[in-house]
Amino acid sequence: MNILLVYPNCPETFWNFRSALSYVSRRATLPPLGLLTVAAMLPTSWERRLIDLNVRSLSDVDISWADMVFIGGMIVQKDSALQVAKRCKDMGKTVVGGGPLFNAPIDDFAEVVDHFVLGEAEITLPLFLDDLAQGVPKREYASDVRPEITTVPIPEWRLINPRDYYVMPLQYSRGCPFNCEFCDIVLLNGRIPRTKPPEQMMAEVQALYGAGWRGGVFIVDDNFIGNTRAVKRFLPELIAWQKAHRYPFTFITEASVNLSDDAELMRLMSEANFNKVFLGIETPEESSLKECGKHQNTSRDLVQAVRTIQGHGMQVMAGFIVGFDSDTESTFDIQIRFIQSVGVVTAMVGLLNALPYTRLWHRLREEKRLLAETSGDNTDGRMNFIPKMDCATLLAGYRRIVAEIYSCRSYYRRIGTFLEHYTPTARRHWNGEQTLALCRSIVRLGVLSRHRLHYWRLVGKTLCTQVRALPEAIELAIMSEHFFRLRERLIREVDGCLEQSAAKEALPAAGR
Repeated sequence: MNILLVYPNCPETFWNFRSALSYVSRRATLPPLGLLTVAAMLPTSWERRLIDLNVRSLSDVDISWADMVFIGGMIVQKDSALQVAKRCKDMGKTVVGGGPLFNAPIDDFAEVVDHFVLGEAEITLPLFLDDLAQGVPKREYASDVRPEITTVPIPEWRLINPRDYYVMPLQYSRGCPFNCEFCDIVLLNGRIPRTKPPEQMMAEVQALYGAGWRGGVFIVDDNFIGNTRAVKRFLPELIAWQKAHRYPFTFITEASVNLSDDAELMRLMSEANFNKVFLGIETPEESSLKECGKHQNTSRDLVQAVRTIQGHGMQVMAGFIVGFDSDTESTFDIQIRFIQSVGVVTAMVGLLNALPYTRLWHRLREEKRLLAETSGDNTDGRMNFIPKMDCATLLAGYRRIVAEIYSCRSYYRRIGTFLEHYTPTARRHWNGEQTLALCRSIVRLGVLSRHRLHYWRLVGKTLCTQVRALPEAIELAIMSEHFFRLRERLIREVDGCLEQSAAKEALPAAGR
């Protein structure tokens, strides 16, 4: 069979960095690790092609070649996935859907997707393939079983051009020991972290190296340190491999704030060349943390936690949320002050949304506060439930946070605060791509931009006080172009939501 795997287009979101990617001549941030792994699970006699719509367009020739089309993605890619599925269906192709997008309500896909392969593919995909071989494939395959991930194959890197992407993804574990009310990780991957043994993970690292990749690698785990014992067994082998290969990779991952409690773990991650970690801080207000069940963040100094991690050579990126029932009108200024004072440069602030079937979703449904499905993008100014705070007040407060922290002055101040507490440890190899990015930043940000004075102050101060952190400083300056554009888009979207809200409130009065 000829199998076409399609990754839908991602709309403009906080994480796509499209404007910043132009500095390094890359088309997208990450390739679709899920589809690349699924491709490796298919029968070896089948022909496979992968089309990432964030990199290239899908042609009729591609669709005509295929006997079957596999579509996988996230909730935020729903509109693009629907278009792809309808187009393939109209051309007479069998369409198979899988991944987090299809673990949400699938009613909208009922007419255009023939088979839904849900849950974790290690369980459900073989069932589908067996039935397909016998000519009796079912409409839907689902399972709550949490398989061990020791048999997950190495992704089919040959299906992509690595030069299209800024970083490459690997998965070490699935699951998170914490159960935050708003998070769907426990639903998708369970509470008991399942890890790959060191030898399996090192085989994947070697395969990525063998595919020609050099540069950033994102370990995409929901919580890389969910099983600290296992991580501490794996990291020494990764360190030895990095040393033997002269540190070809820098690593990025996601973790919980309690990483700051473990000096040994931070040291190992630093020695393995981890230079960025994303934390779910959510809010510095303890009442809201308790409300959402994020107990790992309570009763601790979050500022000190961030600075401890920064001091071990890892830039902290973080997620923040407003819209909890416990939030008040002072919440917005508290968030702004915290983000600025702690020096989290990449701060994703979003409105609380109820993801399908989470504890939050069930609670709000019981309270009759659910309004609609989530868009999957909590930075688009939309909420899918009725908040306790007046909606207009909440939206205006959210707008104020985004407008302030991604103003030019606040953003560059935050870079300065970060660099004051950051100890660079990452081993980097300066190459032609980085030279090109530096030259482009000098022209675009240092000459053509109206923010050029901020750029040169940052460069000058970094050269004088912490020259080893210059790559981080330049990278963060380049990212400013993305964040400043994002700021303007979010302000427009929130203003639009406020106008719609005001118009709805005016209708009853006009009727009277």
